[in-house]
Formats: sequence, structure tokens, C-alpha cells
Amino acid sequence: MKLEVVTIGTELLLGQIIDTNAAELGRALAAAGAEVVRRSSVADRPEAIRAAVAEALERTGFVITTGGLGPTRDDMTKREVAALLGKTLELDAAVLRSLEERFRRLGRPMPAVNRTQAEVPAGATVLPNPRGTAPGLWVEDTRGRVVVMLPGVPSEMRGLLAEEVLPRLAARTSGAVVRSRTVRTTGIAESALAERVGAIEESIAPLTLAYLPSVEGVDLRVTAWGLRPDEADRSLTETTAQLRERAGEHWYGGDGADLAAVVLDQLRARQARLVVAESCTGGVLSARITAVPGASKVFIGGVVAYDNIVKSGTLDVPPELLDQYGAVSEPVVRAMAEGVQRQFAVDAALAITGVAGPTGGTADKPVGTVWFVARYGTEARALKRIFPGDRNEIRARSAQAALDLLRRLLADKP
Repeated sequence: MKLEVVTIGTELLLGQIIDTNAAELGRALAAAGAEVVRRSSVADRPEAIRAAVAEALERTGFVITTGGLGPTRDDMTKREVAALLGKTLELDAAVLRSLEERFRRLGRPMPAVNRTQAEVPAGATVLPNPRGTAPGLWVEDTRGRVVVMLPGVPSEMRGLLAEEVLPRLAARTSGAVVRSRTVRTTGIAESALAERVGAIEESIAPLTLAYLPSVEGVDLRVTAWGLRPDEADRSLTETTAQLRERAGEHWYGGDGADLAAVVLDQLRARQARLVVAESCTGGVLSARITAVPGASKVFIGGVVAYDNIVKSGTLDVPPELLDQYGAVSEPVVRAMAEGVQRQFAVDAALAITGVAGPTGGTADKPVGTVWFVARYGTEARALKRIFPGDRNEIRARSAQAALDLLRRLLADKP
């Protein structure tokens, strides 16, 4: 089934609150076999709410809203939806008793304004909300169109979605699901990856393929629409295997895979330890590694050699290399990696030096120029990249590229 999501709240449009509800709804509804075909956010204005819901109903006949169910004047979703569907608001005695009991348990009287939360559109199904004062509402009109209204508080929305909404949707979808899997790649541009993958969309139908680029690489997301669970799983398994083969050495994992975790697993299997030396990333690489639970079993630590004094004094980079080639160069990054590996007497090392910007670039070394070295034992691999983006993006891309360089080095060793 197809539906639309409308999230309501001026704070969403002002950027004061990130719309996590929309993302949560997208994931959960897809798993239940419902396809979200459009998502919109509107302000706490009656005309905006009514227009958004009316237009969505005309397109799909099924809308889920979040927000605007509280007791204050800016909470107007229920009133506008009721008017749109030609229904009056009626006091629900059971909801009122539940509200009064909730406030008694909290040890304080119920404000008169909360009484409005016990008003529901005539004929609506009340979705009990044990986590808050605003119940969810399931309203259907004479044309069979449905509006489901959920609170905007994320924990309340999630609870009602899982306990009240998804079971009702499952009955309507006859067991069909919408499921996705991801093939994660790095070190290859989206266009180059598309050439490798080729035009496979027709052969994998009804599955669909999407390219999702980010600072970490390009994810290939394949989605099965409206299939039975076993059929969806089988098709997804076959298709992701094809995609992994075509991505080749650029593939490093599936759904939610973290490249840092992949590298740590490779090293753990070898009972090897890792140390890093960072210049332009200033600790970003170490942060990526230590964000992985259990990293301490592999990761020793690192040196942020931001100034040349640290490069030469702590990492034993010969001053003549810095003078002749500059800090952003292959000879220097090789010396950084060798020096940090020697200082800590470990099996593996990573080193990064570059120009993160926005200033400091030259004609020969523009902003985004970064050198990397990965070492395992006595073997070392060097790589130069010129990254696009702002300072933070360059630093994030650099950490990912360093991890990938070590991943590939380890993968090629028995």
C-alpha cells in the first residue's frame, strides 16, 4: 500500500528540531510493507495543515501525521483534520478518565487545558498512549480514506507506531513487505561505480537500485517492494551478491558496516596492534577507530603531529625531508608512519598529512591534497588524494581513505 507522511511543527521548518520522526516512520513503514511515496513538513498553521493533509489524501488516500496533538493553542492537527473529513469533535469519556488518572498518579491536578486532549473526531479509533497525554487517532471517512494522527514526541510516536499502527497496517498489506539492503563501497566515485555495476535495473526488477554517495563512499541500496518476506529475502540476497562482485575491491561491508570496525576485525584476526600518526585530521582518524566498541583490544593510540616540531621531535621525521619536500608529501608521510610504528613497536600503522583548508593551499598542493601511508610489518603503501568539500568533509574523507588503504593492504596479505 502507498501512503504519505506529514510532520507538523514550525520548529521543524526553522531547523530548531531535526525531524527524526519522518526517518523513523520511513524505516518502520517499509518493514511493514507500506510505501511512503511522499513526505512533507508544515508549520503550525491551520491552512497549511489542512492543505497538506487534503492533498496527500487525494494522492494516496492514506496519511500519517505527527505533531500538533498537545493541549496548547498551536496544537491544531486534530481540529483541522476533523473539519477536513466533515467530522465533529466529541468528548471521549474513556480518554478523559485516562488523562485524569495519569495526573493523579503524578500527584497533581489536571490543568483544564488538557481536557481538549480528550476530544476526538466522531467515529475515530483512539490509539492509547501510555507514554504521554495525547492519544493517537485513526480516522476513516466515508470514502475509505484514512488519516492516522500521532504525537510529535518521538518516544510517544515510536510506541504508538509499533503497538497500534503497524499491526493494523500489516492486516492491510497481506503480509507483503518493503525491505532494503545495502552494499557499502569506498574509494570509487559514483560515476565510476555506476560503470562497474552497469544497467542491471531491468534484470533485478521488481527490486530497485539507488546510489547514495557520502563522505565515506557510495552505498548501493537495493529495495524489494511489496514481496512476501521469503521472496524479498531471496531476491535481495541474490542481487547484493551481484553488486558485491561488480564493486570488487571497493566493497567493504553491508548494512550499517563501519570501515573502522572492518579494519579492527582484520587486525584482531591477526592478533596485531595498530597506531596512527595524524596531521591535518587532528584526531579524526583516532576518533573513528575508538568509536568502535572493543577497539582497545587492537588500537594502542596515536600522535597528532600537527606542527613540524612534533613530526621531527616525536616521530623522528628527518628535518631535511620537511625542508626539501614539505609536510604534505610522500617522503614525509612515509617517515611519519615508520616513526610512529617504531615508537610504539606495533604491527600496523597509519599516517596522514594534508591541506584541509580553507587556506594553506598552493598551486602544487591545493586545498584537499592529502597523503596517506598504511604499514603492516615492513610493507608500506602510499596514496595521494585530492578531496573536494569543506574542511570538515576533507578531514572525514581522509580518515575513511586511510582506513581503506590499510584494509586493502591487509586483504592482500595471507
